[in-house]
Amino acid sequence: MSIARAFSSEVTVLRTDVFQRVLSSFPNGIQMAFAYGSGVFQQTGGDMSQNMLDFILVVDDPKQWHRDNLEINRKHYSFLKRLGARQISRLQDSYGAGIYFNTLVPFEQRLIKYGVIGTDRLVSDLINWDTLYVSGRLHKPVKVVKKPHSSTLIQALEMNLASAVHSSLLILPETFTDKELFMTITGLSYSGDFRMKFGEDKGKVSKIVLPNLQYFKQLYDPVLSDMLYLTYNDHSKLYTNYHNNVTRFYHLNHLPRKVLGELLHIKKNANPNTYPDVEDIVRNMSNENDCGAQVSQGISNIVKTSSWSQSIKGILTAGVRKTVRYSWSKVKKMVKSMKPKSD
Repeated sequence: MSIARAFSSEVTVLRTDVFQRVLSSFPNGIQMAFAYGSGVFQQTGGDMSQNMLDFILVVDDPKQWHRDNLEINRKHYSFLKRLGARQISRLQDSYGAGIYFNTLVPFEQRLIKYGVIGTDRLVSDLINWDTLYVSGRLHKPVKVVKKPHSSTLIQALEMNLASAVHSSLLILPETFTDKELFMTITGLSYSGDFRMKFGEDKGKVSKIVLPNLQYFKQLYDPVLSDMLYLTYNDHSKLYTNYHNNVTRFYHLNHLPRKVLGELLHIKKNANPNTYPDVEDIVRNMSNENDCGAQVSQGISNIVKTSSWSQSIKGILTAGVRKTVRYSWSKVKKMVKSMKPKSD
């Protein structure tokens, strides 16, 4: 099965007419739409029916789309609606992770949150991991509500999944289970996120992966079957990816541009008297046993920057009242996850 088919396959988590009714409440011009999160996919110990539905809308022309949406759904916006579509789209693209969220929006008997991102901006994030904000969400199974028709976007979606595997194989030990693989992949976009220290469920990664292993397998089987130097033993149920200079060189060469830039920055900080280029970094790091730890740190640096800037922008896009309400719900989840379980 191709990766494109994995993204467009029907995962029956909620009745699809709910998603389509949400989509139909928005203007035209949406290239791709997907739903994600605990309101869509089962998480361990959670009640899906009470959770907000999260959407991301990928639009070809953000300024025009916001102009149309202000006409139809003006109440969704904070005080920023007074600035008009031009300034909203400028704020969307120029700050944070290139995405604009409207949150705690009433829809029928539920609440929804939706983010709007330009197609070009998403393609860049998928290929280069500029922020790992939306590309990281697409490392995990999502419910595609509207399938993309742009071949460039579809190819970028495929590259994003492959990059997640290449990165994880550098971080993981030589042998591992599929659960450990998907836990590592899922953790990439949370490493460095300050909200994981305060404001998020401490067991978030495992709660995402464990109930949804079948969907992770469906999403990643095409990538794993084509991955060089990776083998799977049906008897032991273990993957093997031997760590040597050949395999590390292969995976390093397939890392996104932003990750390689962070690795270059790490090396320059460690030894400011040398100024290696990216080719030197890949060649030298392929011989280093701690290569995976450095890759992990580089990814963490990307997430740290984007999570802070996007959260600050979120205060403006949501408004103070909604920000407090939304943040408080996150804190309650965090506190609940920290409580010891009774026997």
